[in-house]
This record gives sequence, structure tokens and C-alpha cells, in this order.
Amino acid sequence: MRTAILIIILTFVGLIILSSSAYIVKETQQVVITEFGKPVGNPVKEAGLHFKVPFIQKANYFEKRWLEWDGDANQVTTKDKKYIWIDTYARWRIKDPLKFFETVGNEEGAQTRLDDILDGETRIAIAKYNLIEVVRTTNRPMEMAATYSGEVSDNSEFNVKIGREKITRQILKKVSKITPSYGIEVVDVRIKRVNYVDSVRQKVYQRMISERKRIAEQYRSEGRGKSAEIIGKTRKELERINSEAYKKAQEIKGKADAEATRIYAEAYSKDPEFYRFLKTLETLKQTVKSDDVLILSTDSEIYRFLKTLK
Repeated sequence: MRTAILIIILTFVGLIILSSSAYIVKETQQVVITEFGKPVGNPVKEAGLHFKVPFIQKANYFEKRWLEWDGDANQVTTKDKKYIWIDTYARWRIKDPLKFFETVGNEEGAQTRLDDILDGETRIAIAKYNLIEVVRTTNRPMEMAATYSGEVSDNSEFNVKIGREKITRQILKKVSKITPSYGIEVVDVRIKRVNYVDSVRQKVYQRMISERKRIAEQYRSEGRGKSAEIIGKTRKELERINSEAYKKAQEIKGKADAEATRIYAEAYSKDPEFYRFLKTLETLKQTVKSDDVLILSTDSEIYRFLKTLK
């Protein structure tokens, strides 16, 4: 009975010792073994089951994967005295876990140290260049508002010599020389956002609004001028068409009147007496009403024709 109890106790103790001495390293992890708080041996980077001295040694796990650093926006002054907020981010990893453990201890300590390094180098780099260098990366032509003369202003004041991309590469180069002493490798640094400080931003907005209003008024003015030009051309063309149409109509009317006169002349020349008869009837129709009393002399043409009707 005592033997069975002893076996059970020894087995239980053995399991405790085994569980304390064995540890598993995942593919995304690396381990530093410490003994009484001090690192011993080389870092363990191979995935799998590993062993350590139970109770005395401790396994400290660190990430192998790339980690994110996202700093707070900082107020920076550019070379041309523009006060801006600069917001950056970076990607980093623990390259030397032993040195990392000895210098910063953990990821929280690393983030704090990166805050100091990246913010400081960013501030130094931005202060060396004008704002346009921080905003633009290339000299790709920008669409500019046309002037009143119809010409487009050049982009000379917006051209860059370095640009944002090269500035971030300069920051990365400086940072990459500092971080290895902490067991850290920084692979990339980028500027996420650039903005004016509040005191300047409102003035910039007002200037932008004024500029847009000026451009809008310019377009309206050009539109009114173009509208007047089109209306003028349209009226001129309409007058030309009406003039040509009137001229054509008068020519047709003149030819028709001439043709009618010719036809009438030919018809009346064949029987002059009949022509005089028709003209007399036409004169009666125009001058005498149905209730009029007509007094004629015996030698008038009308009397003569009326007399022949008996």
C-alpha cells in the first residue's frame, strides 16, 4: 500500500518536473532562457519541443513576425517655417531576441524606445526640407487653374528635389543604424498623414476657399463671355439667313408678278374689248355697294356696257 502511494507521489512529482522542464516553441515564436532573471545560452528559434532546467530556468517568448509601430502625430516645423502635424508608422521585428531582452525587455519597452528613435529622426529629417518636399513624391504635372488669358500657370513652385519617398528612406537609413543595438530591425518607415496645426489650418482653409471662389468667378466670367459670343454669332447668322430668305422671296415674287403680268397682257391683247369689260366690272365691284344709287351719264363706259347687256 505504501509502495503504491509512493509510486503515485513520485509519478506526480515527475510530471510536475517534466512539465516545468519542457516547453514548446511555435513557428512564430523565439525564446530566451533565463536563470534567476539572467539570460543563459543562445536564443531558441527552432520550432518544436525543448527542455530547460525545471523551476530554476524560465522560457521568455518573443514574436518572430513583423510588428507594427504607429506613432502619435507630432508638431514639427519645416525649413520654410510651416507648422505641421506629422504622423508616421513603421514595421519592425525582433532580430536578436537576446539583445532585445537585455536592452528593452519586452514589446512594450521596444515600442517606447521606437517612439523616441523614430519621432526624433522624423523631426530632424522634416526640419531640413520645405513643406512641398514632404507633401510631394515626384514632379508629376499638377492640374492648375487656367488664367483669364486662357494660359495655364506652370508648376515651378510645386517642383521637388527630394520628395517624401526619399525623405522616408533617409529616416529609415538613420533608424536602421540605431535599432540593431536593441536587437530590433526596422524594415520600413512611412509618413501616414501631414496636416497643418490648428492655428494655421483655418487660414489655409480660408485661402483655399478664396482661391476656389476666384477660380469659380473666372469660369463664370469666361462662360458669360462665351455665351455672349455664341448669341452674337447666332443672331448674326439668323439675320443673314432672314436677309437671304427675304431676297430670295422677293426675287421669286418679282418673277411671279412679271410672269402674271405677261400672261395677263397676252390674254388681254387677244380681246381688248373683253379686257375693258372686266376692268369695268372690277371698278363697279370696288366702288358700288348693293344699296347704292348709281347715276351714270350716257357717254360713260359703264353705261355703254350695261346698255349692251339688255
